[in-house]
Amino acid sequence: MTLVTAGRVGKPHGRDGSFYVDGAADPLAAGTAVVLGEERHEVVRRAGTDDRPLIRLAGLDDPAPLRGEPLLVEVELGEGEWLASDLVGCAVAGRGRVARVLDGPSCSVLELDDGTLVPFVSDAIRSVVLDAPEGGEIQVDEHFLGQ
Repeated sequence: MTLVTAGRVGKPHGRDGSFYVDGAADPLAAGTAVVLGEERHEVVRRAGTDDRPLIRLAGLDDPAPLRGEPLLVEVELGEGEWLASDLVGCAVAGRGRVARVLDGPSCSVLELDDGTLVPFVSDAIRSVVLDAPEGGEIQVDEHFLGQ
């Protein structure tokens, strides 16, 4: 299992420990386990909207001091899925290394250290090998990229 950010602790709401989630990237349904700091909690109340969930966590009475802290949830990555952080630093054969991964309007985009942008789509990416002997390696389809 891998921990990913599901949002951040936002503005407290009411007196029961509920708070809004800023930048929600997960539905955070009741019963969801989250990691906040070093502690594991369970979502015991879920209200609000999908864009601005309102949640309460078991064992957390005052969320105010934690405002801005990331809420982490466990996900299981399937075949052909990677975390953006795993791709940073990977060598792209004949082109350089991945400097960062950007969220584009329709897909993620690899920005290489020379500024080149490569769409992270199956037509452009032939393979990703994270456990290559000299670090991660990404093979691209040069024809698709116009080379």
